[in-house]
Amino acid sequence: MTSADVDTPLTKLVGEKTAKALAVHLDLYTAGDLLHHVPRRYDQRGEHTDMRTLEIGEEVTVLAQVLRTTTRPMRQRRGSMLEVVVGDGAGGQLVLTYFQQAWRERDLRPGRWGLFAGKVSDFRGRRQLNSPEYVLLDQGAADGEVAAEVEEFAGALIPVYPAAAAVPTWVIARCVRVVLDTVTMPPDATPSRIRAERKLIDLATALHEIHRPSSKELLYIAKRRLAWDEAFAVQLTLVRRKRDAAAWPAKPRPRRDGGLLAGFDAALPFTLTDGQLAVGEEIAADLAVAHPMHRLLQGEVGAGKTLVALRAMLQVVDAGGQAALLAPTEVLATQHHRGITRMLGPAGRADELDGDPNGTQVALVTGSQGAAARRKVLAKLADGSAGLVIGTHALLYEGVDFADLGLVVVDEQHRFGVEQRDALRAKAEQPPHVLVMTATPIPRTVAMTVYGDLEVSTLSQLPGGRSPIASHVVPVAEKPAFLDRAWRRVVEEVQQGHQAYVVCPRIGDSGTDDDTPPPDDAVEDERRPPVAVLDVAPLLAEGPLRGLRIGVLHGKLPADEKDAIMRTFSAGQLDVLVATTVIEVGVDVPNATAMVILDADRFGVSQLHQLRGRVGRGSAAGLCLLVTEAVAGTPARERLDAVASTLDGFRLAELDLEQRREGDVLGAAQSGRRSHLRLLSLLRDRDLIGEARAEAESLLAEDPDLSAHPLLAAQITRLVDDDRAEYLQKG
Repeated sequence: MTSADVDTPLTKLVGEKTAKALAVHLDLYTAGDLLHHVPRRYDQRGEHTDMRTLEIGEEVTVLAQVLRTTTRPMRQRRGSMLEVVVGDGAGGQLVLTYFQQAWRERDLRPGRWGLFAGKVSDFRGRRQLNSPEYVLLDQGAADGEVAAEVEEFAGALIPVYPAAAAVPTWVIARCVRVVLDTVTMPPDATPSRIRAERKLIDLATALHEIHRPSSKELLYIAKRRLAWDEAFAVQLTLVRRKRDAAAWPAKPRPRRDGGLLAGFDAALPFTLTDGQLAVGEEIAADLAVAHPMHRLLQGEVGAGKTLVALRAMLQVVDAGGQAALLAPTEVLATQHHRGITRMLGPAGRADELDGDPNGTQVALVTGSQGAAARRKVLAKLADGSAGLVIGTHALLYEGVDFADLGLVVVDEQHRFGVEQRDALRAKAEQPPHVLVMTATPIPRTVAMTVYGDLEVSTLSQLPGGRSPIASHVVPVAEKPAFLDRAWRRVVEEVQQGHQAYVVCPRIGDSGTDDDTPPPDDAVEDERRPPVAVLDVAPLLAEGPLRGLRIGVLHGKLPADEKDAIMRTFSAGQLDVLVATTVIEVGVDVPNATAMVILDADRFGVSQLHQLRGRVGRGSAAGLCLLVTEAVAGTPARERLDAVASTLDGFRLAELDLEQRREGDVLGAAQSGRRSHLRLLSLLRDRDLIGEARAEAESLLAEDPDLSAHPLLAAQITRLVDDDRAEYLQKG
């Protein structure tokens, strides 16, 4: 064979058929792709995979020993079934079933060890694999390829790869072995100075050790080196884009004495918190320069982010520009419009008789507006008379034009796709300043890795007058009477003159109408569908909440009906609002003190924290009851117990990251494409990410275009392709 390198197609190395399977099922095409398809874990004989932790429906590969075999005739049809019981060495067992394959009993003799791959199912309380693929690791294998596996794995750490049914882990291992023995490794792209200072082994050694580890110590060192490559590539990409963005031109929007902002501040009936003042100064300074602001404003529910954003918007209007606030739902957009108009008073009604002629106008743009109202609003945007614009994704439509868009504020930015945010930004002649807000606290390493091209401001101080929120888990499977007590607590709150929310995961009436996505770590629940608003509301009205005024709110109601219901609830004319997560962000009813979240285990940690932030917004204490059938000791129950135990959103964000799969930090799910990032952990590798950030800033200060480091530039292109780099830049 001619010399091969990392760009050599797999068809030339492992054969047409196997290469096609690797391409179709695992998106692997070249030798380099395969070398960076790293093992998910490593097994070793004498150590065990705890079979009791396997999930039903999961595709697994387990290292196990044959304990016993039984062949018996089938009841419903002719022929026999071979049943093989395998164990993990620690009491866990799986049953392997083979139909009409009694001959396998000669292979699968008690005492033999093997790798077994298949989908976990359940039969009469026993976990089993139906007709699993396997490779035996004991001596005596007749097949030449299997004998090679035995030699490879005997006494060694056994790599278990992310695999597919058509390409089991041992086939991948066999292909990796061919590539490692054939391919000339690439030169190391990481500068030798950095490798020496960071005590990183060379790339060729790392790739060999990650696939064929000589020891656990060398495996750890190899993982660290490859994780460094990933972190360094991400940080170099982010730092470069941050430097590029800082060089873009933008119209300065400096603060003006005696303008709308000064008048607004003077009329505030309360004092801004130290945090609001400090973050406000950061944003004001950003707006005053000739380069676009790119800032992330994060803070706890109720920390006053909207007030900070409004002050920034007024600064831009004072400087002759327009500011647009993009909200994820019509309910929230309408509430923002109503609240901002109320706070501004006459200064926000320049077009009305009682308005201040030196003020501005506040426009609302939603998808449900009638044609006449829409034309009127769009004219105000186009001629600049509406300085403040609040809207949903309808702001992104063609035909929505601004006279001079100076600031884009994106509320709850995780609700919007990259393209949506960019479409609004493109409506300005020069790049506008951008402020993105989130009430979902972001761990430092996530902020550094996913939002690393943004400056980050944090509001951690709650305004005065906010009340504490008590949270409790209501375990109905163990203590059914607790649910009755939960409904009595709702009645008690209403009797004291307060209001309550009841939150459900589903709307009802159809199987595809959910407002609420499952949490990232959710396992498909086979017991029953989640409870639905349209089912729960009448049951409560006829049962434990009989006599109370109950309203229903969900995402499929017409916009005017949603707005009317929220107005009615805000005015105190409803006692209880039964809703989906449409109330998750922005809804502000200070008199609402209680919330019951049904099937709380169907929600993610951050979502639960957001939801309970809807209560305790006034002077009375808040109460949040998390109703669940999850039993003690399960991951779902542990998640709820953690939420109930703390109001620290940043601690919960860390927990969220710990409990769910971190996924691809560059948003492969958004782009729908495979990423080379495999080993970087936002939790485990905090220090590594910080070191990579520092090295990236230092290197790019010396060599902005990486012209002196062409291999490193090529590595970034491989690890962070153009689509994903664009995702980072826009995010």
